[in-house]
Amino acid sequence: MERYQVILGYDGTAYAGMQRQANAATIQGELETALRKIGWQGSSVLVAGRTDAGVHASGQVAAFDFEWRHSLEDLCNALNANLPPEIAVSQAQIARPDFHPRFDASARTYEYRIICQPWRDPLRERFAWRVWPRPDFHLLQACAAQLHGAHDFAAFGTPPVEGGSTTREVFSAGWRQNGDALSFEVRANAYLYHMVRRMVHLQVEIGLGKLPFETLEDALDGQLQEIIQGLAPAHGLILRRVEYPE
Repeated sequence: MERYQVILGYDGTAYAGMQRQANAATIQGELETALRKIGWQGSSVLVAGRTDAGVHASGQVAAFDFEWRHSLEDLCNALNANLPPEIAVSQAQIARPDFHPRFDASARTYEYRIICQPWRDPLRERFAWRVWPRPDFHLLQACAAQLHGAHDFAAFGTPPVEGGSTTREVFSAGWRQNGDALSFEVRANAYLYHMVRRMVHLQVEIGLGKLPFETLEDALDGQLQEIIQGLAPAHGLILRRVEYPE
């Protein structure tokens, strides 16, 4: 019996998030179903992050104990043969017996995509939030620079455990632009529930001139007593990478 670590990519559009639910299709549920079809008898896989309904991933990490007598390539192929088209395993490896993809992670990177145009774009909007008019890119960059470092992000979400710390450290954050497309990438040690989507929404509101820049400063200084209500749509968010100590 070995503990296996796999990297998952998925289009989360049709799924009610990562975490298994009794009456809804989820990424975890589909992975466990595929594992059982190839002989797995476990009760639950471990995952690095509980992505929301509609959120996508290219670097989600899952782990499970399994008596597998074939190669790692065969494991990937067997899982992909039994997973739905929206979900795929890109890599598998043997991990240490006590490896936990969530608690052992040292950093996670998310990307949020935006397209700036006045008309609908059905193909691209599956993986991006359409915003019009275009936010001021220099203001967006200034906002991202403010996010760097350790802050109390209580205004941006709630911790996964009730009463837990709301302090998180952002290692890097920045915006890129390419034609009518904008993308925000943030790398941090951990996140609060809905933290990235609230970050994005607030920055866009500032970039559109709807809120003053000081709103972000107040949020990071703990001067906002309530959680920011604005929430960028889930379909623009992608979990890109989960990192672990060497």
